[in-house]
Amino acid sequence: MTGLCPSPRPLDILTRVFGYPAFRGRQEAVIDHVLAGGDALVVMPTGGGKSLCYQIPALIRPGVAVVVSPLIALMQDQVAALDLLGVRARVLNSTLTPAAARAVERAIVAGDLDLVYVAPERAVTEPFLDTLARARLALVAIDEAHCVSQWGHDFRPEYRRLQVLGERFPEVPRLALTATADAATRTDIVAGLGLRDARVFVASFDRPNIRYRVVAKDSPLAQLTAFIEGEHPGEAGIVYRLSRADVERTQAALAARGIPALAYHAGLDASTRAAHQARFLDEDGVVVVATIAFGMGIDKPDVRFVAHLDLPRSIEAYYQETGRAGRDGAPAEAWMTYGIQDVARLRRFITASTAPEDQKRIEAQKLDALIGYCETTRCRRQVLLEYFGERRDRACGNCDTCLDPVDDFDGTEAARMALSCIWRTGQRFGAAHVIDVLLGGDTARIRRFGHDRLSTYGIGVGHSRGEWRSILRQLVALGLVVVDVAGHGGLRLSPECRPVLRGERTVRLRHDPAAAKRAARTVAPKAVDEGPRDDTEAALFEALRKRRMVLAKAQKVPPYVIFHDRTLAEIARRRPMSLEALAAISGIGAAKIERYGADILAIVAEAEV
Repeated sequence: MTGLCPSPRPLDILTRVFGYPAFRGRQEAVIDHVLAGGDALVVMPTGGGKSLCYQIPALIRPGVAVVVSPLIALMQDQVAALDLLGVRARVLNSTLTPAAARAVERAIVAGDLDLVYVAPERAVTEPFLDTLARARLALVAIDEAHCVSQWGHDFRPEYRRLQVLGERFPEVPRLALTATADAATRTDIVAGLGLRDARVFVASFDRPNIRYRVVAKDSPLAQLTAFIEGEHPGEAGIVYRLSRADVERTQAALAARGIPALAYHAGLDASTRAAHQARFLDEDGVVVVATIAFGMGIDKPDVRFVAHLDLPRSIEAYYQETGRAGRDGAPAEAWMTYGIQDVARLRRFITASTAPEDQKRIEAQKLDALIGYCETTRCRRQVLLEYFGERRDRACGNCDTCLDPVDDFDGTEAARMALSCIWRTGQRFGAAHVIDVLLGGDTARIRRFGHDRLSTYGIGVGHSRGEWRSILRQLVALGLVVVDVAGHGGLRLSPECRPVLRGERTVRLRHDPAAAKRAARTVAPKAVDEGPRDDTEAALFEALRKRRMVLAKAQKVPPYVIFHDRTLAEIARRRPMSLEALAAISGIGAAKIERYGADILAIVAEAEV
């Protein structure tokens, strides 16, 4: 990068290039460690500033920094953002023509780049390793490093081969970075990349601006529509589904309600996926309905909600996906529906997997931990943080179980009714039929099998249908009932239910909050001052957003690459009248002052007239 003094300090670069007045959390400690030549594993939540941990050392250490990243879109976004800051960064991936790729390789060897972004598959090829051998390397950064671990939620075998970078260039510091890794995954990352003497930096996993909510699954499409229309109208969000068919069905349902929703899954052609992702990044208020093929590395800061209509496979996957909300620090929401069939579906996936038995066992344990999170009566944030080894002494006040405390009750008698009914109906029917029998229903199936003559017929009329769904779901979560994953979802008794049936064990169950009750949308104190405070500020904020959109289209970059909403809100609040005053606003470095300063000041001055 040009224009820096011979030995700049990290804080100088943070302020001058990136426009931030101070480091956050463990950033400075990581940077100092890497500048001293050390290897590191960095675990920071999404939005915690992981990229600065390698970008700043890349601008100080001599040579080019190699950044291994799994997604083309992520590479291009980061390079576009760095380019606007005056940093010499390029991608080297399949989107380049052979001539363009050769030009990047020559720039690497000549020392004309600060950072080059490559895919893991390319990073381990002999031609690329030969190119690096002829260059001076500042460092190697491996992003989304949880992909290294077979215990992680997104294992990619090609990541294991990245160990060759350490073998070929042992004197070059390496950083592995991820937003999610429990203790076992962290150990596996260090081993898988050969980071033998690496220092491990683990930041807090807490995202206080995100509200966590889990609701009992009833009519998921109707529940989702009500959630978006009632609580997040006109706001950007991501909706996750497990299957492509569910993605298409959900997208169609939202679009029919006038919600600007787009589908994203691996079955769509590449050009459609690229177009949908571009609209999501470039436009306001777009909702993407996707499988987990979408989202890794998405830098869009103003995603106001992430919704799961199907249970993810683990708390790590859930945390990673929900972390795509609220990267700007403003209030956001993680909302999920959950029911018996989610558990059955995921256990069927684990059973049918060709993975080794040890890995299946770990996956089953991770699923059980997620089910426990869904069923908890405690503060959800405490449960989430404890999973990652972090203790929080007080409840958060910003999750559904804090805002609408959940009561539990002695469910022993209800459990015995349900267990007895499952046994007497032959342990082959799903929850709907078992509930029909308990409630004394008059259905063709009940008459066909003579279940109206059973002793359990009609004994459950003291509970509603919704309450029985909750009871059966919790019995599955407790391991007293299992769902037949090899058949059609029939309920069976597990050996653990015997003490309950014999009266030797009591069962505590939770009361699901009524569907009509909805936690009020409170705002974390930190976020209160981030938006416009009055009509005058709001008008200036919108004028700045419109100008940002014009600039973004002209430069073919997402609007947030130019300025985040938080930066525009601060400009609207402080109304700077000089370049010096503008430079004091967080997120505006020297290159952006030079490129956009006059434009911004003109808009502010016009608002003052």
